[in-house]
Amino acid sequence: MPRKVVQGPIRDKEKTKQKLLAAVGKILRVKGYSGLKVSKIAAVAGFDKKLIYEYFGSTDKLIDEYIKSQDYWSNNLAGGTEIDLSDGGKELSKIALINQFESLKKNKELQKIILWELSEHKPILRKLADEREEMGDVMFKNITDPYFGEDKAKRFRAIMALLISGAYYLNIHTAANGSTFCGLDMKSEEGRSEIEKAITDIVDFAYQDKNK
Repeated sequence: MPRKVVQGPIRDKEKTKQKLLAAVGKILRVKGYSGLKVSKIAAVAGFDKKLIYEYFGSTDKLIDEYIKSQDYWSNNLAGGTEIDLSDGGKELSKIALINQFESLKKNKELQKIILWELSEHKPILRKLADEREEMGDVMFKNITDPYFGEDKAKRFRAIMALLISGAYYLNIHTAANGSTFCGLDMKSEEGRSEIEKAITDIVDFAYQDKNK
């Protein structure tokens, strides 16, 4: 028998919620975080603002849910790929970093969120940063820390910190100020490929250095 489509209030509520979340993304992309006002979100979504309070509790909670849906590290550590961890997380680290580098290029809203984190203190952004740290800590504590041991585990964390923050900056700089960085065109496949090769080389070096 054909599957019955769910109709009525539950389906309508979910569609409304998705439209409100999409409105947050559209405003963030076009106007930036300063445009995220309750009346503006409701107008862009095409609903009465009371539905924001009814379905999410507050504007902050609506924005919080949207931000969580966009954050790469909170949602997808390695692109959903099944990976053999017998190498101590080397391939996992490469895939996670490269996926994040490419994901941020495409996600203009996430670029705005990162800029927002850097320029303004808000509880919802602090919470997101804390959750991102918790996700990363799962990988470190369960996979890479045991592999590197007490002496070099922190060194590897420091390397990952530089690679992740570098990927953030390169993408945001390219979107905001121009395509060239250190003579590499960050809007070209060739330029971005060189960055991805460098990520791979640095991770390989970190794992080789473990035995020195």
